Amino acid sequence: MSRDLRDPLDPERDFYVGEPGKGPELVWYVDYTFRHADRGRAVILRAMEYLGETGAVIAIRQNPAGSRRPESECAARAAVASGLQQRFLDMHAALTSHRGSFDRAAMMALARDQGLDMERFEADFDCAETAERIAADKASAARAGGNMTPLLFINGRLYLGAWDEVELIEAVKRPLGLRVRLAADDFFHWAASGGLVLLLATLAALLVANIGLHDAYEQVRDTDFGFTWDGSAFALPLEQWINDGLMAVFFLIVGIEIKRELVDGELSDPARAALPIIGAIGGMAAPALIYTAFNFGTETAHGWGIPMATDIAFTLGLMALLGRHVPTSLKIFVSALAIADDLGAILVIAAFYGDGLETTPLVGAVVVLAVMALLNRTRVYARTPYLILGVVLWGFVHASGLHATLAGVLTAIAIPSRRSGNLHGVAAQTAAVFEAELDDREEERPTVRDGTLSILENALERLREPGVHLQRALESWSTFLILPLFAFFNTGIAIGNASFSISSPEVLGVVCGLAIGKPLGIFTVCWVSVKLGITRLSPEIRWSQMLGAGCLAGVGFTMSIFIAAAAFSGEELEGVKLAILLASTASAAVGMGILWAVRRRN
Repeated sequence: MSRDLRDPLDPERDFYVGEPGKGPELVWYVDYTFRHADRGRAVILRAMEYLGETGAVIAIRQNPAGSRRPESECAARAAVASGLQQRFLDMHAALTSHRGSFDRAAMMALARDQGLDMERFEADFDCAETAERIAADKASAARAGGNMTPLLFINGRLYLGAWDEVELIEAVKRPLGLRVRLAADDFFHWAASGGLVLLLATLAALLVANIGLHDAYEQVRDTDFGFTWDGSAFALPLEQWINDGLMAVFFLIVGIEIKRELVDGELSDPARAALPIIGAIGGMAAPALIYTAFNFGTETAHGWGIPMATDIAFTLGLMALLGRHVPTSLKIFVSALAIADDLGAILVIAAFYGDGLETTPLVGAVVVLAVMALLNRTRVYARTPYLILGVVLWGFVHASGLHATLAGVLTAIAIPSRRSGNLHGVAAQTAAVFEAELDDREEERPTVRDGTLSILENALERLREPGVHLQRALESWSTFLILPLFAFFNTGIAIGNASFSISSPEVLGVVCGLAIGKPLGIFTVCWVSVKLGITRLSPEIRWSQMLGAGCLAGVGFTMSIFIAAAAFSGEELEGVKLAILLASTASAAVGMGILWAVRRRN
């Protein structure tokens, strides 16, 4: 849903209360046949009483439901026709408190009760001007995301808070705390924000490492942190806590996202999933083959997994910067491709980048997984047991020699899945519960009973599968804390001291794998599969746009650096990290350039 009002208050056209230009402006889209219109109006009117000193003004526009409730059009016509006699607010009050039918006869009766000029009212009720005003209001609501009623905008921003006068007053007065929260909310919902934070963390690390603070940076990164108990101790360097510990949370979220897409998303439909999965396979195979060609028979050949990965945060963030000029279907394709790519990267890490296996902790990990599987089998949907067992699993996996982040993916797999709840059933249930509460209470501000709250919480919980609730709770922490920490403590390269040669085989393999192999592999296999009739390309997508998207997929960054840290160490690792940064930057520039050039021809 859009968060911005496209059509601000117009004093020459709108019906409104207050004096425009003197204070906050509210725009309210109404449907009088909505069962709770009178209650919503009461909340707004009580808020307006408190806001009198601010000079707030409220415009009221029509948003009838049309075919869903045919009588809503009659109610809207009655409101506008009364407004043409300068009696809009009187009719508005009558309509919001009206019980019964909203057909033409009922509207005429309301007009007579209001003492309106009936001859003129009937003429205005049926005239083209009234129909045009209502159509314009509906179009305005649609542009603003008007798929619900009532719809309220405060100073051009969609009000998403509760229909409660206290919260509404705060939304209008905008205290400092609310302004900060809204600004943070806008930033977090900006598609490019995650990529921007990663970029800033990377630049900060490079700056720190190259202004004489590299030794201090390394000292902090290598400082051990841990805990002791009963004479035993467990400690890891800070960098390893981040790479093996915090990144397990990132992989937990990735695992949940992959599982959700497979169960109830883009990858759940074989027809829709075929093209991005085939593209992901090509986009992983070609870079790995190019890297192997440069490094075959050398000690650096084991780094073939580094150029296989795509950084979804950067890739989608860059596409978001082009806004509506990138087709939605292309964004969906790239999202699905990146998710399939992540799955491939996880399998590669688990199979090829461990440290050798220790039998005893591996048995412990299998036992924990068995307990998780039992919980899954018995349909235990509470997330806390899985998180506790996931921490225990992390310890066993870390000790076993497998990469510890694998515990995050295994925990995501263990959390039971089910399709999202029946929206119509849940909506009907919550409406019935609220109706029962309102019918049983006569006081002005009734207190909702605990039993009712439990029913509502359970109903809303069911709208999403268990893993998605956990993903939503952890996603911001991962995007705006864990990944930036990973970027900061893994990209602090002293460029002047780094052992970097563009002709070294591992550097050439990474640069060519990401910058050339990724777009070549994705574009080629997709083109061949479409030409052979195996898959279908959306008519919204041009092949030039597919090429641009393939180049953007060459932004490996997070996952590439992660695999590099598992494959190399010392000076080789520093050189490979620089190669990843260079290749990702080149891929981003070329990909954005292609998509921009295509956009210019639209």
